[in-house]
Amino acid sequence: MISLNNSCGCCGVSTATRAFQSQFRTSPSSLFFFSPTKFPRGVARAVSGLADDSNSNGEPKSNYAGVRLEEIVDGEIKSGKLRLDTWISSRINGISRARVQSSIKAGLVHVNGRLVDKVSFNVRAGDEIKCTIAELQKLRAVPENIPLDIVYEDEHLLVINKPAHMVVHPAPGNTSGTLVNGILHHCNLPNVEFSKDEALSDTEDSDDELNGFTSQAPSCEGLDSRLSIASIRPGIVHRLDKGTSGLLVVAKDEHSHMKLSEQFKLRTIKRVYISLTAGVPTPVAGRVEVPVGRDPNNRLRMTAVAGPLTSMKARHAASRYKVIEILAGGSCALVEWKLETGRTHQIRAHARYLGVPLLGDEVYGGTKNMVLSLLRPRTTPSLHGEMTKMVSELDRPCLHAMTLGFQHPHTGEQVHFSCEPPVDFNEILSQLRRIGRQ
Repeated sequence: MISLNNSCGCCGVSTATRAFQSQFRTSPSSLFFFSPTKFPRGVARAVSGLADDSNSNGEPKSNYAGVRLEEIVDGEIKSGKLRLDTWISSRINGISRARVQSSIKAGLVHVNGRLVDKVSFNVRAGDEIKCTIAELQKLRAVPENIPLDIVYEDEHLLVINKPAHMVVHPAPGNTSGTLVNGILHHCNLPNVEFSKDEALSDTEDSDDELNGFTSQAPSCEGLDSRLSIASIRPGIVHRLDKGTSGLLVVAKDEHSHMKLSEQFKLRTIKRVYISLTAGVPTPVAGRVEVPVGRDPNNRLRMTAVAGPLTSMKARHAASRYKVIEILAGGSCALVEWKLETGRTHQIRAHARYLGVPLLGDEVYGGTKNMVLSLLRPRTTPSLHGEMTKMVSELDRPCLHAMTLGFQHPHTGEQVHFSCEPPVDFNEILSQLRRIGRQ
């Protein structure tokens, strides 16, 4: 377990961890090393023709491209309804199902000598399967020398404290200056392919999804146009809104990406956020279990929809919250949030549902006028000028991803990170406390 004792700086990371970081920063070559593709014993009985362990530049490969699986389906299948993509995924550890699906649709899979390009094809005991994993398209993002606040790093993953106003990865309208651009300058990242249904299904806290980042699936010599379009995400396991600051984990290899994604889907990732709300939620602690779906009146906004999940294609969403401190005479509050699910804008939508939108969240009702209307009656005239200036400078939702915990994808160790809010958040919190003491 990574201890939070003896932490340094604003982030709760042990000095031992900092020393570990320093080792990597002083040895840049280690950041570009990936182990050659290997399969655990017992996963596939017959694997032949593995791709070279290095590319034409002599750099190690880690994306499974060219891996060939040849195996006879064993007799454990009784129902006769096991999908081809599911079976292949189970035989190659650490690869996404969408990657397998692209390989099937590309004509790289044969069953009993016959080409099969239907991912839902049912395999049966005794079927002979031959599969070659397709190459991923190269990432189109350009490395940029952007300063990064790296909380932790090893050869498998990064934990980064993302600043507010930074988009996580390139998308239409945000092709540069993103976190991914900065990470690519720092180290290599794997391209990980996901289908539309899989992409960040339970790992999403981001408005990046409203724009999306898709890329044509890989093309291979001698193949036709049957390749599918899928989401190519370089190492990104989960995301944060552009305006949200705080911790997120980035995978450096496909195995780590798959293992971390599984933890998000199983909801074993520990995530704690803090926010400043316009108003105090009632009760002061509770659980919000209200589905979240797209707002039909505003495509940039999600909305909490009480009622059947089929309504507006809303998805199950649950958040636990607790008021940490009542501020400014009851006009605002410091609130802690623990996510059980990770829907797009979940905290923002649930806060609005409770009637306490986040300060600075113009999209969800925490407008400057609304905040001023709450603060003015509780503020002496001598503080009105200072208060108005504070509110006028709100330029993002006051939300910070403070804590992140998960099982390390390679060591199995439970790791835990914590980082204090940035300066802008703390300054607003200090002023609200001063108003409350007037």
